[in-house]
Amino acid sequence: MTTLNVDLGDRSYPILIDRELIGSVGLLKQYIPARQVMVVSNETVAPLYLDKLLSTLTDFEVHTHILPDGEEFKNLQILDGIFDALLKVPCDREVTLIALGGGVVGDITGFAAACYQRGVPFIQIPTTLLAQVDSSVGGKTAVNHPRGKNMIGAFYQPRCVVADTGSLDTLDDRQLSAGLAEVIKYGLIRDPGFFSWLEENMDALVDRDAAALSYCIERSCRNKAEVVAQDEHEAGVRALLNLGHTFGHAIEAGMGYGNWLHGEAVATGMLMAADLSRRSGWLSDQDVYRTGALLKRAGLPVVPPSELTASRYRDLMKVDKKVKSGHIRLVLLKSIGEAFVCDDYDEALLNQTLSAQTIY
Repeated sequence: MTTLNVDLGDRSYPILIDRELIGSVGLLKQYIPARQVMVVSNETVAPLYLDKLLSTLTDFEVHTHILPDGEEFKNLQILDGIFDALLKVPCDREVTLIALGGGVVGDITGFAAACYQRGVPFIQIPTTLLAQVDSSVGGKTAVNHPRGKNMIGAFYQPRCVVADTGSLDTLDDRQLSAGLAEVIKYGLIRDPGFFSWLEENMDALVDRDAAALSYCIERSCRNKAEVVAQDEHEAGVRALLNLGHTFGHAIEAGMGYGNWLHGEAVATGMLMAADLSRRSGWLSDQDVYRTGALLKRAGLPVVPPSELTASRYRDLMKVDKKVKSGHIRLVLLKSIGEAFVCDDYDEALLNQTLSAQTIY
């Protein structure tokens, strides 16, 4: 088992990475401070892994709550259903919430844990590649609003993250590709050596080679943990983790939550960020080509949706956590491995990127 640490002082926690961790008896016991447990999963993941998890929690008073599956259900109404389940038991302020599922389950369960009785412990057990390499690490919890993605939430750290790589065996190809978008992001923003490794090993990742997947999860989590340790609340360097997300969140909201997977929208958003960086004279044509080629090999979209106009993009992008004084700030690239937050880009060049139908 590989163990990484998210170094946040007295709120530090481990990321545990290996196969067959969901069924590991005794693994979670040290992270559950009291007797009550509420496992939150969804209707896709629960039939696959819930019984295996419950078999390891026989020493606890365990309750379960199953959510519908899909980004469109990451909202206040579904969040309120978790609170109803907790209050119906009733669960006290020492209950531990366990999120068993992908990014939606992790985000909404973490937000419920942050709010219930002003904060209760929770554990992340991510079962998708995207959740294992990104959303389960770092304490960002949220729900969506029709006007903007992840605009209602809190920073709230888990007690631990348990990444069972065996759960990827049941992940469909589209979801695997969506996770690879976030993996590629780490190479683009801060780890050019990893980007080169991905270029050499993308076929193995798409083919689900166990060793390649394990390595990419570990290196991605190491990158994420280092950034979060430096900037937990996104006051500085952590904003770089949002490469492509301002464009991508606009795509998700504009096309309707669930129609584009988060990773798909982020992939296209990263290519749009690369395009604007090139138009601005910061990024070379070759680096844009390498970015588009790698995204395409990962099975990700490289063409923005034609349904969204430049004006519509702008309206959606204004509802973004990096907006300051009404101005849209963007994460752009100087090279593969070097990202920066930019607020002085040329508006005309941004319009060209937003209107472009072909980038790569």
